[in-house]
Amino acid sequence: MSDFPFSIIGFDLDGTLVDTAGDLAAGVNHALGLAARPPLAVDQVRPMIGLGGRHMLEQGLLATGGVPGGDFERLFREFLHHYEGHIAVHSRPFPGLIDALDALDARGVKTAVVTNKTERLARILLGELGLADRMATIIGGDTLGPGNAKPSPAPILEMMTRCGGGPTAFVGDSIYDIMAANAAGVTSIAVGFGFLDRPVDALGADHFIGHYDDLLPLLGGLGDKNVG
Repeated sequence: MSDFPFSIIGFDLDGTLVDTAGDLAAGVNHALGLAARPPLAVDQVRPMIGLGGRHMLEQGLLATGGVPGGDFERLFREFLHHYEGHIAVHSRPFPGLIDALDALDARGVKTAVVTNKTERLARILLGELGLADRMATIIGGDTLGPGNAKPSPAPILEMMTRCGGGPTAFVGDSIYDIMAANAAGVTSIAVGFGFLDRPVDALGADHFIGHYDDLLPLLGGLGDKNVG
């Protein structure tokens, strides 16, 4: 529909498109077990997600006794190996997502993913869930090189370039998502069902939703901060 106010909708991955907490927690707990640490509950791991696997494992180790400097790289490799092999055991799209993507497709809107997960793992996960081919582009935390992951606006600006430009909104669940979107000058939308480390209305987003059923009605009634 030509009167739809957005050309591009970008999404974070973990905690926004897909509930990945169960599989990420399993990977963290595998590494913690190798370090003779107690396991963490999924709800303890959720707020650790968002700045990539290395940060998440560091937080898990800090919560269980501290980061063993000489052993961290080995534990991180073990975490990655376990997670890649079990990447979609429990992970599922959040309720209403597929219908929302269908509705955006019907309006000719390009959808994309910008995540702090490595691009390789993001593509594997999205492929396993049948979502990879629906995205115009997938940008990981390592795609643009060091210093160019969220909260930098660089990956969102790159997403817009790859998608051909136009009015853009970005949907995420963390302060890093919202900081990146706001710095890129696009409409920021926070989801209340993600891996929140604070109340959703404290993230600084332009708008927030509690379910994907709310996304299209919200977008349809908005203009956009980005005029380019």
